[in-house]
Amino acid sequence: MRDSLDSDTTIALPPPWQASLRLGFARDGSVTRLTRRAHCGPLRVQKALYPEGPGVCHVIVVHPPGGVVGGDQLEVDLDAGAGCHVLVTSPGAGKWYRANGRTSRQAVRLRAAAGAALEWLPQETIFYDAARVDLEHEVELAPDAVYLGSEILCFGRRAAGESFTAGRITQRTRIRQGGRMLWWEQGALTPQGLASPLGLNGRTVCATFLAVGKAVPAALQASLRAADPQLGVSQVKSVFVARHLGDDAEAARAAMLRVWQALRPHLLGRPACVPRIWNT
Repeated sequence: MRDSLDSDTTIALPPPWQASLRLGFARDGSVTRLTRRAHCGPLRVQKALYPEGPGVCHVIVVHPPGGVVGGDQLEVDLDAGAGCHVLVTSPGAGKWYRANGRTSRQAVRLRAAAGAALEWLPQETIFYDAARVDLEHEVELAPDAVYLGSEILCFGRRAAGESFTAGRITQRTRIRQGGRMLWWEQGALTPQGLASPLGLNGRTVCATFLAVGKAVPAALQASLRAADPQLGVSQVKSVFVARHLGDDAEAARAAMLRVWQALRPHLLGRPACVPRIWNT
């Protein structure tokens, strides 16, 4: 007796999503305004939010399908004009599903003009087993612009008992300021790399916080290390780096929050204003 689906049967996969979002911000007196909002496909910002007053514009990037399947391609392009202060986050964890034979891609391109501040603070990203994902993140800063950015990557779904046993995640991150390369990092993570001492050493969650602005004092770095023994902190020339390695997304989120709360007053002269969406 043959299987109901034999080797000659071709399964028609649904066409992948091609989604892009382009945002522009301009300073209007004391207000940072969202002046350009163009989208194609399921990727958008619903409205500008001002929980800190008119000078800082918060936006939430929404991907309505709720998850990314094999072959989907997402693109975010953002321009923060001179003197703007923009904070970007997401409504919840990003989910990247199994590849089904196709690689998913996300390209993020951020630019901050003279005197601008840009905070890129999405919630965690979860890679399901057998996901194949290509991530590219590029930041272009004016000489006096400030950037704060974080990422939390979760491999597999630990709470559901699912491990990341197959798949491949590639990353490329570039930060330039005044046309000069400050940060260039690339890598590929596979199940073998997760297990290797040269990779994640068997851990399933990693988080990174990068900040460009005035140097972070040694005392502030020491206080961050003391608060979290799992946190690695360093100032690499003009880039501040904090890294967390563990197995719990909540712990990684708490670590990145502590770093942001400590750095924001130093770099931007403002206390951290936690987006309300993080608590829903």
